[in-house]
Amino acid sequence: MSLHVAELMRRQQSRILIGSAAAGLVAGGFLVSNGQAIAAGWAWSAATAPVLAGLFVQIILSLRRGDVGLDIVAALSMSAALAFGEPLAANVVAMMYAGGQVLEDFAQGRARREMTALMGRVAQTAMRFEGEGLRQVAIAAICPGDRLLIRQGDVLPVDGRVGSAVAVLDLSALTGESLPQTFQEGAEVLSGSACTGAAFQLVAIRPAAESTYAGIVRLVEAAQVSKAPMVRMADRYAIGFLALTLAIAAVTWLLSGDVIRVLSVLVVATPCPLILAVPVALISGMSRTARMGVLVKGGGVLEALSRVRTVILDKTGTVTHGQAVITDIRARKDFEAAEILTAAASLDQASGHVVAAALVKAAEARGLALSAPADVVETPGSGLAGRVEGRRVALGGIDFVTGHTAEAAPDDLLEGIDPGALTVAVAIEGRLAGLILLQDQIRADARPMLDALRQTGCRRLVLASGDRGDIVRSVGEQLGFDRVLGDLSPEAKVLAVRDEIPNGPVMMVGDGVNDAPALAAADVGVAMGAHGTASSSEAAGVVLLVDELAPLVKAMAIARRSRAIALQSVVAGLGLSLAAMALAGFGYLPPVEGALTQEAIDVAVILNALRALR
Repeated sequence: MSLHVAELMRRQQSRILIGSAAAGLVAGGFLVSNGQAIAAGWAWSAATAPVLAGLFVQIILSLRRGDVGLDIVAALSMSAALAFGEPLAANVVAMMYAGGQVLEDFAQGRARREMTALMGRVAQTAMRFEGEGLRQVAIAAICPGDRLLIRQGDVLPVDGRVGSAVAVLDLSALTGESLPQTFQEGAEVLSGSACTGAAFQLVAIRPAAESTYAGIVRLVEAAQVSKAPMVRMADRYAIGFLALTLAIAAVTWLLSGDVIRVLSVLVVATPCPLILAVPVALISGMSRTARMGVLVKGGGVLEALSRVRTVILDKTGTVTHGQAVITDIRARKDFEAAEILTAAASLDQASGHVVAAALVKAAEARGLALSAPADVVETPGSGLAGRVEGRRVALGGIDFVTGHTAEAAPDDLLEGIDPGALTVAVAIEGRLAGLILLQDQIRADARPMLDALRQTGCRRLVLASGDRGDIVRSVGEQLGFDRVLGDLSPEAKVLAVRDEIPNGPVMMVGDGVNDAPALAAADVGVAMGAHGTASSSEAAGVVLLVDELAPLVKAMAIARRSRAIALQSVVAGLGLSLAAMALAGFGYLPPVEGALTQEAIDVAVILNALRALR
């Protein structure tokens, strides 16, 4: 039986039970008003029986799973009320207990609203181009390379690339961004977004099961059934509270000998502050983070997120954009910057290196016309040489390029180069033409995000990267990290995480395959999921669905607030329950009034826990 079906059945049962209890109260009240007190007692007892039976079944099932909860107290109070000749009190407790179940359903449903909204957007079919026509197919049948028609209002069934001139998409379900975004032809777009503009063609790049949205749905399902450490702690406290309740009832009997007072003690000993407040507050927090594009995989992860004191960040794709861009072109006399870039990009069309791709992209963005290269010879790790429009061109490291010329690089070209910059030398017809400087740009939100992390209570910030040590140090100094580590292998990143554990709970933020082991080793692993790899997203406990870091800081603040609200609800709820038990023990709170008082406490506790949604 699926989780969804089981949830619907439980909610239906709760509605039936509260209807039965309410009908009994109304019928008994009518009979009393007509002078038929005995018949009224039977009506109240009959209305209590279904609730009590359902409660006993629930207790048996819980005990078979090894769970000992405070539902036992509710069963004791109803049974005792019937045994001691207080059917009205029994009916009121039954009404309050069934009402508590309905209240729990409402609170859990309200808290999960944003998360279940995600799951409700899963596309089931898609229109695929086949030959000259279109055919509606199940999303499971879509393969990479298939061309799909996405109509206005359709939800993208798979990750893909825009195959038309433009696509206008609503990403609010993924990122929380309220305004539609425009994507040009060739841009990668994610499943789960919705088409708000004209119909366009989508070229699938992943099967549906491996696409972004399918992964999100799996994470949401896991998050909804996960049990946080704080919830398990509440379960342990519930056993202690059960023992305390029985002890107070026993003392009340020994001191007063009044079974009605004992009954009153049992009536006001409700489980709601413990068993409802914690999960409602945590799920509320997870729902709030999901609304911002930060998917937290479970209540345990949200708790851990609230306690983070050390943050380790990968450099590439995390505090930098992960894409090298041209920052300067230094041309020698008799050469122009456009000429140098045109020659370098034309030759680089024959290379698969990431720097080559950056140069070609930059030249195309500037509207430069590229020529086909010829006689290209590439020396891995050094550079390449060939001909462009009949002229000899060489590019790469300075030593490689000067080896193709009769001159050394002049000092004026090398002066003042940022140590974090990548230098590409270019020679044309045996002469050094100039230098192209590229650099992975620091994100605009990196420094504000780091400052905000410190304000949220993070005491230590570490930059850990597999990039060159000098480049990592340059970035670290600009951003004010407490510790900077470069030239790290995936294994070394794991060791770096373990080294920081004594400084407090550790959060690791990364986006690449080489980050996955470190993400798994940290107390909280955060994957940059908008462009991150599947392995890093699977290893992480938190996935950022937006290509920004600022929402992570907000998520940490939400996690801390949610945990604080959960604790407040537990302390206040149990404190009020104990006070009510004391009043009942001294005879100031009869059973019926005690049940109503406890219901007021339950409502207050639940409403307080729902504050985590705001």
